Amino acid sequence: MKLSQRLNTICEWIPGGSRLADIGSDHALLPTYAVQEGRAVFAVAGEVNRGPYNAASKQVAEAGLKNKIDVRLGDGLAAIQPGEVDVITIAGMGGALIVRILTEGKVKLAGVKRLILQPNVGEDLVRRWLLEEGWLLTAERMLEEDGKIYEVLVGDRAESAEQAQELNNRLYADTQIGEPPITLGREQLLEFGPFLVQEASSVFHEKWIGEIAKLERVAGSMGRSDSEDARGKKEALERHIQFLKEVLACLPKDKPSSN
Repeated sequence: MKLSQRLNTICEWIPGGSRLADIGSDHALLPTYAVQEGRAVFAVAGEVNRGPYNAASKQVAEAGLKNKIDVRLGDGLAAIQPGEVDVITIAGMGGALIVRILTEGKVKLAGVKRLILQPNVGEDLVRRWLLEEGWLLTAERMLEEDGKIYEVLVGDRAESAEQAQELNNRLYADTQIGEPPITLGREQLLEFGPFLVQEASSVFHEKWIGEIAKLERVAGSMGRSDSEDARGKKEALERHIQFLKEVLACLPKDKPSSN
């Protein structure tokens, strides 16, 4: 079986011998590959809709893995039981939905040591959830495939609340980047990604050039208004756009992506 670059990147971070739950598994490609490669000794492929559930069931049956992969219908983490798995993957959804799934299923995270999350948008929301819930963001990767840019985030459970606070304070401490140097605070690091902004790959530049263009269109559509509130929002957006431009300008532009 050959995975897409996106799914293969996710699979690389599944430790060997894991008990895996892939939430929103679609055709169960990721758990099938993970079991075949020895990354997972057991997997749950969770799906909320009957169509993808049937497709996943067919994939698992054709791979001869019905004894190792359990395809289940369920909304989010309702597809698993507490303590049943130690790694959870959630990919291809918006960041807000991923956060909702994790929040509503928090009791199901008992025994889970690693979360591998790939939001299509709203990556900052996922980073903020990991931070506020005492998880450790331990790795990030940005990649481009078929004209789309993806970010994969790895969250590991801390040994204690004290360790989580210490390591997260260090990760999100004020950080100087680029030349001339610019200082990024916690909010900016949550937005950019503390690892991604340090790597500053060509894909990182491409993503943020695109984001700046989107924000400039939004600012342009705001037009002129006599409302003080509307003027304030437009000015704040324009300041943010200028800051993003300054960050990109201070970073090297010829670094290749790590993938």
